[in-house]
Amino acid sequence: MRPNRTQLASVAAVAAALLFAGGAVTVASGEEETPRTPVSASADAGFARDMSVHHQQAVEMSFIVRDRTRDEAVRRLAYDIANTQANQRGMMLGWLDLWGLPKVESGVEPMAWMGMGGHGDSGPKDGAYMPGMATRTQLEELRRASGREAEVLYLKLMTAHHKGGVHMAEGCVRTCSVEVERNLAQGMVDAQESEIRLMADMLRKRGA
Repeated sequence: MRPNRTQLASVAAVAAALLFAGGAVTVASGEEETPRTPVSASADAGFARDMSVHHQQAVEMSFIVRDRTRDEAVRRLAYDIANTQANQRGMMLGWLDLWGLPKVESGVEPMAWMGMGGHGDSGPKDGAYMPGMATRTQLEELRRASGREAEVLYLKLMTAHHKGGVHMAEGCVRTCSVEVERNLAQGMVDAQESEIRLMADMLRKRGA
């Protein structure tokens, strides 16, 4: 039995989706085009790894504040951030799987793909592996806080976190090779800059 047009279209759509998700880079060579998968030392892989770690902490902080305040505006913001960044983290880890690359690479400092060299010999500051990330001490303070105190601390920590995330995402926009990843990074820049402005307004309303 020969496949009909609908079946053929479905197969083509699936193939296109897999290519898109895999983020293959196409390099033209004369009349031939060869797909190229990012290597482990590339900006594409480095960004996917580092931003996944960065996002995970944002999700953690958002879940903490959700249980420490009854303020609907803060809880709604925390839900949006947790949901968005958990989904984006899943995408980036999925790309690493599709590229056949490790999610963690030993011996490579965070943000080395940006030429920043991480924290050098001093190591991470109290668990803050990248700029903008909260320290373990700050996370414990957030867990102990409640009400307005928790809201203000969360908004301040998340503002710093977003600023670090924007800086990293802008680095990917400039240096990543995979178009779908650059597009995701630009979307992060736009969304997080908007949320930074929103959080500044929320802090003003709370007299902070």
